[in-house]
Amino acid sequence: MPTNAIIEELESLPDLELDYITLSGTGEPTLAANLGEVIAEIKNRFNKPVAVLTNSSLMHDPQVRWELSLADLVVAKLDVASEDLFRSINRPTEGFSLEMVINSIKTFDQEYPGKLALQIMFVPQNKEQAKELANLAKELNPVEVQINTPLRFSLVKPLSVDELAEIKEFFRPLKVYSVYDVQCPVIKALDEEATKRRRPVLV
Repeated sequence: MPTNAIIEELESLPDLELDYITLSGTGEPTLAANLGEVIAEIKNRFNKPVAVLTNSSLMHDPQVRWELSLADLVVAKLDVASEDLFRSINRPTEGFSLEMVINSIKTFDQEYPGKLALQIMFVPQNKEQAKELANLAKELNPVEVQINTPLRFSLVKPLSVDELAEIKEFFRPLKVYSVYDVQCPVIKALDEEATKRRRPVLV
């Protein structure tokens, strides 16, 4: 998506109280060739911190790590602690491995001056790896860990409040939040037609 189109859309928004302008989307933000340019332009025009949500798959690329480093907060995805579950849950394309993803996040963390957070999606298949994932998280020492389970429509059964509460304990003393800890706000699209074009399956 062209940088100027993103800036024009942000400029058209009403005055909002924002913690971050967050880049995510239905696809992976680090696939955008203009990611660094978009981050820099947003920060220049709006004087607001920028966050990027990433599935961590391209963080092995030095150019991607450099562009991500322009953001104030990067939320990196890490869902499993074993290669077999990486293949069955994350279903990576050929040439990617869990070791590559973990090492890429570690390298980024060493280079990155901003805030790194981790986001972990727990489902019945990986809940037994909570302790191992917590140990990995402690090695990275992120500013926070966001623990999720599928609450929107999914073919995968979500974990219960009690199950996520038990998992949270493995991550202490890190700052850790469960999806059940926060009240989801009621969100109304500012432009319903544009939202339908972007996310037709969810509208």
